[in-house]
Formats: sequence, C-alpha cells, structure tokens
Amino acid sequence: MNQPGAMKEHGATTQHGATNEPGAGKGHKTPVHQESATAPKTDVSGKSADTSAPSEKQQAEEHMKGMKGHPGEKAATSPAAPAAGAANAAPSVPPAGQQNVQANAGAKAKKPDPQQVQQIKSQHANFRAQPKPQQVPAVTYNQNYRIQGSDRWQGQHYQVFRSYHPEWHDQGWYHSHYNRVELIGGGYYFFNSGYWFPAWGYSPSAQYYAYDGPIYAGHHAEPPDKVIADVQGVLQQMGYYTGEVDGLLGPLTREALTAYQADQGLTQTAAIDEPTLDSLGMS
Repeated sequence: MNQPGAMKEHGATTQHGATNEPGAGKGHKTPVHQESATAPKTDVSGKSADTSAPSEKQQAEEHMKGMKGHPGEKAATSPAAPAAGAANAAPSVPPAGQQNVQANAGAKAKKPDPQQVQQIKSQHANFRAQPKPQQVPAVTYNQNYRIQGSDRWQGQHYQVFRSYHPEWHDQGWYHSHYNRVELIGGGYYFFNSGYWFPAWGYSPSAQYYAYDGPIYAGHHAEPPDKVIADVQGVLQQMGYYTGEVDGLLGPLTREALTAYQADQGLTQTAAIDEPTLDSLGMS
C-alpha cells in the first residue's frame, strides 16, 4: 500500500456600394433631334440601329437620363444591393438557428453573479449531505484506480489529480497523519492542503463515496458536501445543472461541471478543482 507521503505532497500543488455607370453614357451627349420619340430607331451616331431589340436600347437611354437627372438616386439606390444580398443569404441560417448561436455565445461568456453566489453560500451554511445510493450510486475501492484523462491535464493545479490513487488505512493511521477527518455524506474524508480525500478504510460501515478523487475546498477549507452544494446551486442558477442540490459529486453534477469548464475554456476535469472554484467565485 502506498505511503501517505504522496498524499501530503498534494499540498505543494494547491492551488456593398457605389453604382458603376457605363463610360459611353458620360462621354457622348445625344443630339436633341435624336431624343425625339419619332426616331426611336437611331443611335447616338445617327446610323440605323438594330431593329431586333429597339425597346431595350430605348430603355437603356432612358435609364441613363434618369441617372443624370437625379444624382441623389445614386446614393439612395446603392444600399439596395447589400440589402438584397442579405435577404438572399438569410435563408441559409434559420432565425431559430441564429438565436441559438447567439444564446450559446452568451453562455460561454457568462459568469456567475457574485451576489447570487454569496446568497447561495449563505443558504447552505448548515448544509449536510445524506447518502443516496439509489439515486447516486457509490463507487468502490480500487487501489489501482487512476483518474481518467488526468495525465493530459497540464499545470500545477492538476498535479493532485494526476498523482491521486486510493489508499486503505485504519482510523489510527489517518489520525496520526491528518488533523481533520470527518464523516461527510455517508463516508469519512480527510483534509490535506486544501483538498478533501476519501478516507478509505477508516470505517468499513461508512464508506459511501459518490466520487473517488480530490475535492478542492477553497481558502476557507469548508466541508466537501457544502462546497459541492454551493457549486450545484450556482450551476443550477446558470442552467448547467438540472438535478437536486444534494452535496454529492455524482454523474449529473460532473456533467454540469464539464459543460461549464468547456464554456469557460478550463480543463475539463468533471471535478471541483481550484481553477473551476476560482471561476465560480467561490475560492
């Protein structure tokens, strides 16, 4: 069995525009007699025009006159192009989809309201978790257990998770190594350098643990069930957690933690670690 030294070492790790006009329209003025409606089939040079499409020619000339006679139309009509473009592009993203994108972007930037955090913490001042093995199954002791994925978590704040492994000791051993050993939510925990750990073996009749790993308690070293309840309450207010505030670090709570950590750009540990507690304003 591993010696407690490794556990003590955890302390060191705490932690669109202008309208283009044809040049010919500006460079040549049409003679007055040619502008008469009695000569629609002559062009600006006096030669016979192509009779296959007289209406198109006439319409083009009238359009050019209109552009010269109403200079304000140039500015007034130019915004129509981008507006039409935007209207054509709109169907590619449904309105509901746009709202969802905006909502997601807002969620990622959202931070807990400090006043709400303090209110939730005050509500849980005397919180005590109760074991609920039917709703939140207990984990079992495995001396070879390691926290999955922790070897990829970079930074000193995650060293305690990378090095964690369960140990089995009796009551005397725990009391001789740690000053705080407490019964929390159906199992005993010991406190070491800012973290709570399951005290496997302390009491074979009280070994209900919903999570096997370190739980960061912050600078106030509050009991783990109260810290979990505070986190659950804030994540519930923010829409991440939909379960009951029970002070147990079960699968639903860990899913909520993962979603929050992902949105905040934190390492997704699915655990209560120091960076996460800091981000929630609870450290």
